[in-house]
Amino acid sequence: MYETSDSHPNIHWPSGFSPGQGHGFCQAQAVVHAPPATAFALLADVTRWPEWVPGITGAQTGPLERTFEVLFHGHRFEIFLGEHIPPHRFGWSGIGAGVQLYQAWLFTAAEDGTRVVTENVVRGPAVTSCELLSPVWPQRLNILWLAQLKRLSEVAPAQDDQ
Repeated sequence: MYETSDSHPNIHWPSGFSPGQGHGFCQAQAVVHAPPATAFALLADVTRWPEWVPGITGAQTGPLERTFEVLFHGHRFEIFLGEHIPPHRFGWSGIGAGVQLYQAWLFTAAEDGTRVVTENVVRGPAVTSCELLSPVWPQRLNILWLAQLKRLSEVAPAQDDQ
């Protein structure tokens, strides 16, 4: 288990998904040279994730409002939006492939753009019984995801902050 103090103090964790309750935890952050609304809009458009998020090959809206289905490395995940506060907070839980996870994103205005922080907690039998999710693998995935968001945000037309 991980220390809750490892997490950014402004992350809102749903019940059962704090770093201290997870089998895996990682975080990444970067400064994106674009307004918060621009980076947020790219991330919140879940159906376009397959175009730029590493490992995601499919995404579609789910049967209920604020739900999605995502194919990640060939595994189907059901995604439930937990936090959607444009342009500052985006959080979602995913269930599938023997894991449950929560990923939180914070967007904060910075002097030269937006500071973006992402953290996730993963739980489940696939995490505890498989060495596939070494501590390095999810960290690299978060860094790649954030790098792609940064790259796309910096070339996208600026969105007005709300």
